[in-house]
Amino acid sequence: MTWFYAFDLFGVAVFAISGALVAGRKSMDLFGVLVIAIITSLGGGTLRDAILDNHPVSWIRNDVYILVAVLAAIGTILWVRFTRPIHETGLLIADAFGLAVFTVIGTQVALQHDVPVSAAVIMGVMTGVAGGVMRDVICNEIPLIFHKEIYATACIAGSVVYIALHQLNTTANLDVTIAVLTVLVIRLAAIRWHLSLPRFHLLDRDPPDRGQ
Repeated sequence: MTWFYAFDLFGVAVFAISGALVAGRKSMDLFGVLVIAIITSLGGGTLRDAILDNHPVSWIRNDVYILVAVLAAIGTILWVRFTRPIHETGLLIADAFGLAVFTVIGTQVALQHDVPVSAAVIMGVMTGVAGGVMRDVICNEIPLIFHKEIYATACIAGSVVYIALHQLNTTANLDVTIAVLTVLVIRLAAIRWHLSLPRFHLLDRDPPDRGQ
């Protein structure tokens, strides 16, 4: 098993956990939990591979991906049922780990297809956030990417760091480690201190019509 494959499976497991937790908050049955876990963990990579024409996608070539997602979801159910519920912070931390891992993997896969740097960054962000967006939309939640805390910006930073290190011909392990930590530190800091980008407010310059 290569480090890339192991890292990919780790990302699948972590995002499946976050999907199962969101489904649990919606009181879904076992089938619903498994569906949400699989969509969360494999949705971003599937969309990336479809755009890059990388066929067949990973989980079709190898059923271990589905197996890992299912086992992670079932493990989450058992953990919550027989120990204690995982609070919102636990969900956000699990999501942050998956976000970091998948962003770097998505960027690396894109570079292997010789796409421009801008496209590689977009593919990295897409791999990191698309599964979570699908999860939240299906569960009738506002996607985390649209929350006020920094989210996609962390993915962009990690992707850019990975590309920069890759072009400097540093070791692959160092590239991945530093890039993953970049996304993770930024995202966890945003959660901890509620960091956000400036908001754009469109003000109505016309006073309200009060009548005559």
